[in-house]
Amino acid sequence: MVERWYGQQHDGQREPPGDWRIWLIQAGRGFGKTRAGAEWVSEIARGMPEARIALVAATIADGRKVMIEGPSGLIAAARDHERGDLCWTPARRELRFASGALATLYSAEAGDALRGPGHHAAWCDELAKWPRGVAAWDNLMLGMREGDRPRVLVTTTPQTNAVMRRVKAATGLVETFGRTRDNPHLPGHFVAAMLASYGGTRLGRQELGGELLEDAEGALWTRALIEQCRVAADGIGKPARVVIGVDPPATSHGDACGIVVAALLRDRRLAVVEDASVERPTPGVWAQAVAAAAARWGADRVVAESNMGGEMVFQTLRQADCTLPVVPVHASVGKARRAEPVALAYERGEVVHAGVFAALEDQLCGLQVGGGYAGPGRSPDRTDACVWALAELQRGLAGVKEPGVRRV
Repeated sequence: MVERWYGQQHDGQREPPGDWRIWLIQAGRGFGKTRAGAEWVSEIARGMPEARIALVAATIADGRKVMIEGPSGLIAAARDHERGDLCWTPARRELRFASGALATLYSAEAGDALRGPGHHAAWCDELAKWPRGVAAWDNLMLGMREGDRPRVLVTTTPQTNAVMRRVKAATGLVETFGRTRDNPHLPGHFVAAMLASYGGTRLGRQELGGELLEDAEGALWTRALIEQCRVAADGIGKPARVVIGVDPPATSHGDACGIVVAALLRDRRLAVVEDASVERPTPGVWAQAVAAAAARWGADRVVAESNMGGEMVFQTLRQADCTLPVVPVHASVGKARRAEPVALAYERGEVVHAGVFAALEDQLCGLQVGGGYAGPGRSPDRTDACVWALAELQRGLAGVKEPGVRRV
């Protein structure tokens, strides 16, 4: 029964309060975006018989299949007593509601059709995949001029593109975020299988987590590059050598301690195999984390940034019974210059990620040519640790000292 929708929506499907102009539901697949859109439009039609509503999809076929005739579309969302008076005319692309309100289906690939008509409300579905999306969006918004308070609902799984940026920058925007697993009505085995296959990857974070993943301008690493370098953790074999990079925090109340484990594989590629970083740790806590990672992987040395004092780093690790050789390194140039040889190794296919390391990868993609940082957190501590570990392995392979580092 359609009436079961009321009172059983999850939070991300409920219309937000306030005097908003655009409501963006940015969520993963299966979150319930389409049903939320259909119910929102249906409520407008019930309460405003004179309403003229725009339904905009990537193509007419998509709109008809999903927004109107689909299992969560407008026809399915009609209440039982309304269905006899609901009239869908495909040739005219018009859906007339029982109240008299009229919805017209438009295609973003033919966005000029939105130039003339005015609308009280609009529902835009899967905006992130619209062809010529900016033009279609602009034409739609110029027609949102009917009634006292015209409103637009956008339901989409995000992608980084111009039209998404345009919507994100709009005035009067409210946003709802959601993940696939937030929908309690999805089969548990489906959610578990999707998370097992794609959890943490760029595809999974976008399509299941509803995250908008952008690359920083001038980034040394891009998300596409990292995805190209990803391999299964259980397929790398026994490493020939393992090194742990450490970027110690200046205080226990500030940044994380970056701890990244890197390995030399039998085929001479380098691999990131674990991000064991610890958030805001005391010296004893991060030292224990380094010792534990060394034991797990059979590491042969620790490479630690010593700008805050090489002896302090050495003594802290010794107190945690970390008996490995500790190689203190002092950064003599900026982070970006130190990282460039490592980033180039990724581009040459010489480095892989044996698994998914979302927090580390977000930081890698925030480090910019020229020394800027546009990633999460105040400092790219995980990135620094990763660079130290991979640079040490590169140095061992090449027999030369890496640039921008003074071994102390």
